[in-house]
Amino acid sequence: MKQTVGYIWILLLIPFAISLFLNIGKEIHVASQFQTQLDKSVPLHSPVFSQPVVMKDKNGDVFSEEYVEYRVPLTLDQIPLLAQELFIQSEDKGFYSHIGYDLSAIVRAVVANAESSDNGQGGSTITQQLVRMRYLTEEKTYERKVTELMYAYELEKQASKDTILEMYLNEMYFSNQVYGIGAAAQFYFNRDIAQLTGAELAFLAAVPNNPSLYDPIKNFEKTKARQELLLGILHDESFISDEQYSEWLQQPIRLSVKKKLQKYPEYSTYVFYELRKLVAASEGFDEQLVATTDPIQRDALNVKLDDRVQQILAGGVTIETNLDVAKQRQISSDFSSMLRIPDLQASAVVIENKTRSISALYAGKEYRKFDFHRAFQAVRQPGSAIKPLLDYAPLFETTTLTPESITNAGKYCVNTYCPSNYGGHIYGDVSIKEAFRFSYNTAALRLFEQVGVENAFSYIEPFGFDHITQQDHQFSAAIGGFTNGVTSYEMANAYSSFIDGSYSQAHAIRSVKSVAGDPLFNWKNESMIVWNPQTVKYMRELLKDVVDNGTGRGITHASSYTGAKTGTTNDYHDFWLAGLTDDYTAAVWLGFDTPRDMGNLEKQKIQHALFSAAIK
Repeated sequence: MKQTVGYIWILLLIPFAISLFLNIGKEIHVASQFQTQLDKSVPLHSPVFSQPVVMKDKNGDVFSEEYVEYRVPLTLDQIPLLAQELFIQSEDKGFYSHIGYDLSAIVRAVVANAESSDNGQGGSTITQQLVRMRYLTEEKTYERKVTELMYAYELEKQASKDTILEMYLNEMYFSNQVYGIGAAAQFYFNRDIAQLTGAELAFLAAVPNNPSLYDPIKNFEKTKARQELLLGILHDESFISDEQYSEWLQQPIRLSVKKKLQKYPEYSTYVFYELRKLVAASEGFDEQLVATTDPIQRDALNVKLDDRVQQILAGGVTIETNLDVAKQRQISSDFSSMLRIPDLQASAVVIENKTRSISALYAGKEYRKFDFHRAFQAVRQPGSAIKPLLDYAPLFETTTLTPESITNAGKYCVNTYCPSNYGGHIYGDVSIKEAFRFSYNTAALRLFEQVGVENAFSYIEPFGFDHITQQDHQFSAAIGGFTNGVTSYEMANAYSSFIDGSYSQAHAIRSVKSVAGDPLFNWKNESMIVWNPQTVKYMRELLKDVVDNGTGRGITHASSYTGAKTGTTNDYHDFWLAGLTDDYTAAVWLGFDTPRDMGNLEKQKIQHALFSAAIK
């Protein structure tokens, strides 16, 4: 009875089908006359898809991924012939012969669906399906179907069959926000498509027919049943042998579902921040921002920059970084184990001396991606940790004084500014080395005044202390008194100049590449000399003396050279340690997010232990 009803429907639909395709012919004729208008209404070019953002460590291993849609585009020659045939044989056997649509296929689909309760056979060609995915909606209306046929025909004129098939295989939906067969292979089996067996390829090919029904994770058995149907089609068409058919039917399918890699969130968060700076430097935004004094125009430029960064990320990029996984794991573990006091926080930046690159970051206890990042967002008073950069190195640059030269550590005022030494002690005449070793404030102020405020600040200008303003150009800066302060990143970055007197900004990013592997951005490794060799020699001597004999005692180290400077701010709100070894330069901050007195922690020297962990 059902078959009879089906044939009756076919007979009734034949006049409609003839009328439909006569109208289609007219529409195509009109389309050819008004091609310009057609292109304006629905341009037949590749749409912009959201591609994954992948980060790699210094060894080339992926450690972080960001994506809304998971895609791994492939060229047709990268897709196994078996995978191509699975879709051609099941979806569109006449693919290489039709002109975008196939009247006979539509009629066959009507007949097949009338005779079967499955209603699984459609009349759409691969080209029609691609047009629907790219340009149209899934609504089932006469107008939409006519448009689909028109654009399928148009697409066939503009692109080769192989190009259409490649686009189709890359844009099919495989459930779970996975698009394209290359992405499906990696997502469901955690392997490249070239490594999959015939059984696994057929299993994947089962999904796009109905991604909800054949979701491999939720409906594995239904997906497996359709896989067997597809293998049967290939066997019936003699595309696979009896042996292959039997073997692949019996082969177990074991999913290995890909999990989004989200390792080392403190590092990946900083990479996104640095990417914005890299784009700004590479595409002229920095110059424009410096040139404008209009706050409205500045805001507009920042919005434009943010939009540009989002455009780059949406296109998919691979960001090669300087992350040293072993160092990152080590400091994360060591720091977290040492920060046992509730709410006590820390930050650290570790720079590899040889490459001037950021090896590891500590952003805070129990850090989660995109949280407040203490290594580059926590702006705190540096205390005496600023003295090597602002007081002593400029002194050696501008005078003939040496570490053995004498200065005075007694009471001293400049105008109404009268700092005191730790504990209120007065020391009289001391060597510069001793003043540095025990961080005498009055001696530092005298030396700073001798250099001159503006002259001293000119020496730290290359380091890019973003939060130091013109208002800070006063005598309180000599002992670390600023309006805002500095970050751990800025301190480590500046201290790296004591490696050999040269300076180049430390970066996390080595290069940014497109999904296809084409280079997009990389930092220009511009180096400049900021300290002369004599200054470097003196400063390294003073920093080493602090560790051996001064306020840095308690730092454990194995390097042949270790030098550092401590810093403690008023009311013990911040503890700092910054310095370097043969291999690393590091800066460590210890404190509470809401500043409080840490005088009771001073003797514990937690910052010394943290710094020791950073440089080991």
